[in-house]
Amino acid sequence: MDERVRQLVVQLRRLKDRSGLSLAALAAKTSYSRSSWERYLNGRQLPPADAVEQLALVCGADPVRLLVLHEVAADAWSDEAPAGEEGAFDDEAERARRSARRRTRALVGAVIALSVALVATLLLTHPWRDAEAPSPRDGGGGNSLEPFVFVQGRSRPCDVKRRAGGLTAGYSSTRSTLMDLKTSGWEVVEAQCLLKFHHFDPGITDGSYGPRSKEAAKGFQKERGLVVDGIVGPDTWGELRR
Repeated sequence: MDERVRQLVVQLRRLKDRSGLSLAALAAKTSYSRSSWERYLNGRQLPPADAVEQLALVCGADPVRLLVLHEVAADAWSDEAPAGEEGAFDDEAERARRSARRRTRALVGAVIALSVALVATLLLTHPWRDAEAPSPRDGGGGNSLEPFVFVQGRSRPCDVKRRAGGLTAGYSSTRSTLMDLKTSGWEVVEAQCLLKFHHFDPGITDGSYGPRSKEAAKGFQKERGLVVDGIVGPDTWGELRR
């Protein structure tokens, strides 16, 4: 399976599992059948963008990120369909996919515009220029995080403490953010610091979730009796905070 398609399937399955909904329940709450959802969630057929959006809404999630992932996966799927699945799309699903892709492109354009605005702001403020700038974590004179900017080779300090909500390194209070390869942000720094605190070395705490961080997460999940997939989700966060 192409990596771009796999990323979409992983996120859809995690969202479905978190919701606790069965395939039959998904079929009852959406306009797609149980067998269709089985194909979509097993990666045997690329779901229409409309199905992705309906799944997100049924599970109470923001559909924009999933639709962006779907757009990327759709390009990969059209480049090289999985063996034996060339005829998997029926006419209705194909029409829905094409219609939804036009809407998704508009959403992608909006996301790109926001990203450009953010980059412009960062270029003006130069948050990386002062190597001795105050830590973005709570305390030290500030109550909110600066925008996350990945800097190659820059390691963030880890000072894990136990508070009312459990262990924290001060970068994020999340207990549910899903993280897999290529994820970046303050939530990744938080997870890397907590993994290091529990004696599972994620490598440099730079906020980029790479192979070494994933291997550290797998080791931690195995020790705690969790599903060993290296994807940090609610169950793994719960154990990291303990």
